[in-house]
Amino acid sequence: MKIVLDARWIFPEITGIGAYTRELIRELARLDDQNRYVLWFASADLRDRTATETGWTDAPNFSAEILPCGLFTAANQWQAPRRLRALAADVYHSPNFMIPFLAFPRHRRGRTAAVVNIHDLIPLLFPEWTPQALKSRLHPLYRAIMRQVVVRADHVITGCEQARHDILQHLLPNRDGAAKVTAIYDGVAASYRPASTTAKTEPPTILYVGRMDPYKNVPALIRLFARLLKEQHVAARLRLIGPRDARYPEVANTIAHEGVADHVDWDGYVPDEELHHAYQTATVFVLPSLYEGFGLPVLEAMASGTPVICSHRASLPEVAGHAAWLIDPDNESAWVQALATCCTQPDQAAQWRTKGLARAAEFTWTRTAEQTIQVYHALADKVGAR
Repeated sequence: MKIVLDARWIFPEITGIGAYTRELIRELARLDDQNRYVLWFASADLRDRTATETGWTDAPNFSAEILPCGLFTAANQWQAPRRLRALAADVYHSPNFMIPFLAFPRHRRGRTAAVVNIHDLIPLLFPEWTPQALKSRLHPLYRAIMRQVVVRADHVITGCEQARHDILQHLLPNRDGAAKVTAIYDGVAASYRPASTTAKTEPPTILYVGRMDPYKNVPALIRLFARLLKEQHVAARLRLIGPRDARYPEVANTIAHEGVADHVDWDGYVPDEELHHAYQTATVFVLPSLYEGFGLPVLEAMASGTPVICSHRASLPEVAGHAAWLIDPDNESAWVQALATCCTQPDQAAQWRTKGLARAAEFTWTRTAEQTIQVYHALADKVGAR
């Protein structure tokens, strides 16, 4: 088959979806020498950077094209279908929810099958947790787009069973669509590993990695950290890695209100090498989210040898298993106690470190790619019949 993988979801600053796309390319190029792949990039710079990072240029069945129109533009809606026809593509794979609708008519199937990733439905299910996002502000339009995507796609990939359940319940009600939605877990890149020494930073460092949207619950984390300092008298630092977002000033406002600015390091976006080091040297990683479609930083921290405390909601119990403190995000006292334990009782932290390393080892990008190839092959008969 000829498979077009839309790598335009890889941006200059790597997001979760960009990391997913990059790692999938790396493993597909290593594993699959039978199918032909065409990668679409937004620019030559991103094409070349991804080639260096993944080695896809070493695979003779891989090639790339520059498709400079934006993923959410009108130009993409007519240029992408035209290019798919010219390539005689058998499968088009979008690693995120947007697809070129004209290539995939609702009431008849073209010759190209569509595979699409839907990582979560947070703006659809909880628009109040992403209030300034365009998806939330245009909620009826976003809902209509998501329903069209699922109906028109030949197969939907999502990251966990919780997300699969949400997709079936909210986007395919009263439809016999269960077979077209598959949960394929994300993996952890091999670059996430413990440091050669297990020494952690002093004073203890509590690490958060992610966005600042309300569903991430970062203001609550700031309040918990303030209680740790004032009530438990633990001399710790809080490190936030994630870009500042002018739409959501609550994080900065809470830091100021709680009077902990001198104890907080907010680094914004950091490159991969610095992120790896941050995980390795942190005392504990925390993710107090109200909802996650997967929660990859949990596994990245575990693979780096760092204990994890996270919310017990949505996908996080499914991903973390029994290898993390799983706590109700509304139970602030339990969070404060867990943070104090991890920062002051190294024996306890070491036990969770061991559990986390074993858990993270179960999630590999190799398995993600293998199961994705199975999805492609399952579409072969459909493609051949068109």
